[in-house]
Amino acid sequence: MAERFRLSLAQSNPTVGDLTGNAALARKAWAEAKAAGADMVAFPEMFLTGYQLQDLVKKPAFAMDVQRVLAQLAEECADGPAIGIGGPLPGGAKPFNAYFVLQGGKVTAQVLKHHLPNYNVFDEKRYYHAGDPSGPVRVGPLRIGIPICEDAWFEDVTETLAETGAEILLVPNGSPYHRGKMDMRQAIMVSRVIETGLPLVYLNLIGGQDDQVFDGGSFVLNPHGVLTHQMPAFDAALVHVDFEKGPDGWQAVPGEKAALPDTWEADYRVMVEALRDYMGKTGFRQVVLGLSGGIDSALVAAIAADALGPDNVRCVMLPSRFTSEVSLEDAADVARRLGTRFDTVPIGPAHEAVLATLGPIFEGTEPGITEENIQSRLRGVMLMALSNKFGEMLLTTGNKSEVAVGYATIYGDMAGGYNPIKDLYKTRVFETCRWRNTHHFDWMKAPEGEVIPPRVIDKPPTAELREDQKDEDSLPPYADLDVMLEMLIDKEASVADVVAMGYDRATVKKIEHLIYISEYKRFQSAPGARLTERAFWLDRRYPIVNRWRDDTE
Repeated sequence: MAERFRLSLAQSNPTVGDLTGNAALARKAWAEAKAAGADMVAFPEMFLTGYQLQDLVKKPAFAMDVQRVLAQLAEECADGPAIGIGGPLPGGAKPFNAYFVLQGGKVTAQVLKHHLPNYNVFDEKRYYHAGDPSGPVRVGPLRIGIPICEDAWFEDVTETLAETGAEILLVPNGSPYHRGKMDMRQAIMVSRVIETGLPLVYLNLIGGQDDQVFDGGSFVLNPHGVLTHQMPAFDAALVHVDFEKGPDGWQAVPGEKAALPDTWEADYRVMVEALRDYMGKTGFRQVVLGLSGGIDSALVAAIAADALGPDNVRCVMLPSRFTSEVSLEDAADVARRLGTRFDTVPIGPAHEAVLATLGPIFEGTEPGITEENIQSRLRGVMLMALSNKFGEMLLTTGNKSEVAVGYATIYGDMAGGYNPIKDLYKTRVFETCRWRNTHHFDWMKAPEGEVIPPRVIDKPPTAELREDQKDEDSLPPYADLDVMLEMLIDKEASVADVVAMGYDRATVKKIEHLIYISEYKRFQSAPGARLTERAFWLDRRYPIVNRWRDDTE
């Protein structure tokens, strides 16, 4: 009879800093794995503490608490399968990013991460020491090589493990989503399998943490890169993988393969999960947002209703004398279709009162953007008052195009605790609304069907802060603007590169200028779901004071 080893993979959602709660999740999965006859249950990178920890990992009291909880977990799970779990290991001035193997009530092995990512959202050289590559860890009959996350993106660590006797590779990850990430992961892991000739388990976190969403999608590869198991994206799962030893070594017995979402579903799911976990992990249950009758706030309302359920979403129309009847109708229609609460709070009287109060000081000046922005800031005051009174988190609704060029009012429509569409360019907002109207999944809590009226999608965007105002009065058409922004921001292209695509140089220079002078607004803006590799915050870090401009021809 062939020798067998059952490895249970726990794709689960920890919370940063909740050591007791994360350990409880681990114990629950361990008990299920024990009942299923597992030899080992594995958890992702930094599961015990949650990820990413940022400066919390440097706090001595936190480090001591981690070691206490780790020892307690080992003791409580002594009689059953081994546990593999990630967490920090004290190391003097900085800790190590470590993976612990618990057996028989003790920590019997610890593997240290060697390659520390220092790009995009990662800053691990600031937080961790790099560990030396180590050999495989024996669990029962099996020698398991454990390259932690980034260590599997380089061939040196996995080759060392293969040369020192590893029989399978277990790769624990804290890998956050961005568009196209899954294809990249699988391609690189296939390379490691082909190079080493060993089966490989890729085990990833799920769940939201600030702007990032860990999307799961764990999988198992046999030698020659053959996919044997595909775990779902975004959902918690415990999968038992059986390995059998034959003439050619250990191989995984094929199991279930979940279908993975396409890009549109994945992006939308990230925005939903990011908000859901941001709310749940910070203790909020309900949200409030300004519903203008425009497309951005309609999409945010849909995301919020899908994340939290319509009963937990308050939509507020805050009309002024410039608000059209169409906008009033469309805002009410969105709320009705989604099933959310809908309130109307006119700002006209407050606007007139503020103008009257400032009138003596403004005397002799021409009305302009100042008077327009007072309306936006009054809306922010009203919405924050509702947020404070009823304990509802205020959502802000600016898309990436607006956030990029500063087409938003600080302390006005930028006020809020979270922005689900912060990394979604305006042209993708349009397409995402159309997508949501034709797709519905079990993880969506709002009704199915056409929840965003076609008129909201099709009408020209406007802030309605003056008569007959349109976004294109101040900005190029979004179809052109978004191309320029993707080039200048996402691809770090030069002005000359963008001009070479056929755009007017003066227009490109204007957009470049707006991007740079709006940095102070982004610095004070709410966090939002990360969808790309150049999201505002950790992916793209520019100085607020910056006089450089690209003047090359």
